[in-house]
Amino acid sequence: MATIKDTALCIRHWDWSETSQTVSLFTRSHGIIRGIAKGSKREKGPFSGGLELLTLGQVIAITKASSSLATITTWDLRDAYPVARRSLRAFFVGSYLMDLIHHALTDHDPHPTLFANIANACTCLATSPDAALLIGQWAVLVETGYRPEICQDVQTGEPLTPDAALTFAPRLGGVTIIPPAHLHTGQITGWRVRYQTIELLQMLDAVLIHTTQKNTKQNQSGQIPARFPPDAIARAGRLLGSYLRQVLGRDLPTMQPVFGENGLASHR
Repeated sequence: MATIKDTALCIRHWDWSETSQTVSLFTRSHGIIRGIAKGSKREKGPFSGGLELLTLGQVIAITKASSSLATITTWDLRDAYPVARRSLRAFFVGSYLMDLIHHALTDHDPHPTLFANIANACTCLATSPDAALLIGQWAVLVETGYRPEICQDVQTGEPLTPDAALTFAPRLGGVTIIPPAHLHTGQITGWRVRYQTIELLQMLDAVLIHTTQKNTKQNQSGQIPARFPPDAIARAGRLLGSYLRQVLGRDLPTMQPVFGENGLASHR
């Protein structure tokens, strides 16, 4: 047996009995762990604040090599992200990010940098759910190895410029420049995208939390400059949502409340 003490986000929970729950936690240093929290629904017990979706806490768990489920012994609530309980948009975005973590990662695979960025995105729910959506989705793509090429043409290596006509090609994993001759013939692969959207993603990539071998540093993480209006942030979020749907190969049930029934592009 091994005892784990870590900071964690609750990404899923199910009723196991009248007083207990089965939970899925995304921990900072141990990745996703699943376990049984016996007595977590009782008023008195070592589970302060309760184990709910989209909450941050300090967890103590006992893992066994013979079982895929850990025993959750303690949960100390640190942040319930109260705006997500008051704003429907914030709740939908936060729930989608938790669902995205559940489907994008495998159990017991640590991703401390992604944890830091997702926790930061949850904090951003209080000021801008669309900024939180953008931060969380980009962080997942980077950490899981699906970061799209946004600095040069993914096919030719040609630098992207403000005057170029651009598309985002999900099957190629990045942005391509549309040759002028193709603009009038319809020979366009992927989704048309504005340079402003690409510029926003470039900026976001530069300010996210990045982990080195020695330390973790945060450079204005989540602070999107005012020169990027809300509609630009929303467009970039929809682009990444469309790309993630291609990467995952499925629609997540939490996508529609965030993006709407027809809010995501489909690759033709």
